[in-house]
Amino acid sequence: MIGLIVARSTNNVIGKKGCIPWNIDGEKQQFKELTTGNVVVMGRKTYEEIGHPLPGRKTIVVSRSKNFEGENLKTAGSVKEALALADREYKGCDVFIAGGFEVYKEAIPYVDVMYITEIQINIEDGDVFFPEFDKKGFDFSAGERAGNEIKYIRTIYKRRSNFEKTDC
Repeated sequence: MIGLIVARSTNNVIGKKGCIPWNIDGEKQQFKELTTGNVVVMGRKTYEEIGHPLPGRKTIVVSRSKNFEGENLKTAGSVKEALALADREYKGCDVFIAGGFEVYKEAIPYVDVMYITEIQINIEDGDVFFPEFDKKGFDFSAGERAGNEIKYIRTIYKRRSNFEKTDC
């Protein structure tokens, strides 16, 4: 299974000045629960913001300018290469696309399911946005509504079986 996991504001912002512009424990918990024991694919900037491989996961960094190698850490030149690497090296693991914009944009044609947390705030001066996608290709379901100071809704977009998915 190829999944995509993201949190975005009501105005579609996913980043501001190199950071995620909110800090919500419940949102981080879902990310950890879904990705632990699996493969996480992220772009170079996202990886450098985190600064290390995520514990309990295999990390593949998409980068054309740097090479990251180590325990549970590999580099691929594109999302397509990362998916092929994950299939070859980590059979039986789910793959989760974890950002940023270019990686999400390249990955959307390949994903089976998107876990999108809709953060109920407007972010002024955001500079990284979640890419547009064809919602007709997905079945939508809204789930948990939560949050104390900042409210959020967990949504799931599952690719429709009759909607063509790009072959990896």
